[in-house]
Amino acid sequence: MTDTTGQPTKRVLLAAPRGYCAGVDRAVVTVEKALELYGPPVYVRKEIVHNKHVVTTLEKRGAVFVEETDEVPEGATVIFSAHGVAPVVHEEAKALSLKTIDATCPLVTKVHREAVRFAGDDFDILLIGHEGHEEVVGTSGEAPEHITLVDGPDDVANITVRDPEKVVWLSQTTLSVDETMETVRRLRERFPSLQDPPSDDICYATQNRQLAVKQMAPDCDLMIVVGSRNSSNSVRLVEVAVEHGSRAGHLVDYADEIDQTWLEGVSTVGVTSGASVPEVLVRDVLTYLAERGYGDVTPVVAAEESLLFSLPNEIRRDLKARGMSDKMRHDGAFEEAGSLH
Repeated sequence: MTDTTGQPTKRVLLAAPRGYCAGVDRAVVTVEKALELYGPPVYVRKEIVHNKHVVTTLEKRGAVFVEETDEVPEGATVIFSAHGVAPVVHEEAKALSLKTIDATCPLVTKVHREAVRFAGDDFDILLIGHEGHEEVVGTSGEAPEHITLVDGPDDVANITVRDPEKVVWLSQTTLSVDETMETVRRLRERFPSLQDPPSDDICYATQNRQLAVKQMAPDCDLMIVVGSRNSSNSVRLVEVAVEHGSRAGHLVDYADEIDQTWLEGVSTVGVTSGASVPEVLVRDVLTYLAERGYGDVTPVVAAEESLLFSLPNEIRRDLKARGMSDKMRHDGAFEEAGSLH
């Protein structure tokens, strides 16, 4: 496309949906409400969600992020991250008399329950996911003697099972849909009786964000994905963009990480964000692009999302006892420190 001077028309395609999913929103609000209820410090085991800006902002408000349960002082409050934890972590917290608040995404909890169910039926469970990812560690901990990790299609040849007639696959919730299905295809070639999970394990938000990128990518010279490098679903969005036609794709936490040389010869920029990214960071990227001539913004709508999860029971109970709101959407209590919503 060109303008009246014959120059390429600069435009932005903006993905919808993008940014926060219901599980991330729930987890972030859980930490905010805990700080309101109990005052700082509130301890959080691992990053509450995989986003640098969210973690830094909550740290400024009094959240203390730790790697392991034994770093939390005895008797203190600890929140478990959206990625979930293994049963042994709950046992560690109990031994330290910690007040625990479980902010595990309900869709991750669903996978945990599936793992327990199939292990109870003595299945070999092939868990498709990335080695070392917190969600995989948590799910594997539910049935370690029954679960074998399958880290992508190329790992399939290495898998052995006890009984090929009793095999089921589950997956990390934030994977590439296409790569996961290719992994399943290869697994089924080896194990024809392989059973599917009762419902999709890859979460609705991951699928919807990838779908929007697939629709945009063929028209994009450049795809900018806002998200952190330890965010699995954000990294996947860059991969999906390039696989489906975008000439280039880059992941940034902040607008000031954009390299201006990326824009050389670029007519159409696609913009999206991972499921743990607050919208304010996307707005900053759009401002950056507008200042460089990319002021024409067209939404690309792949799906509508309206799902909300209620807060963890422990928080809801204590909020009710104090006469405080348990509404999921941000209530403005932390606007002075910068909204995460």
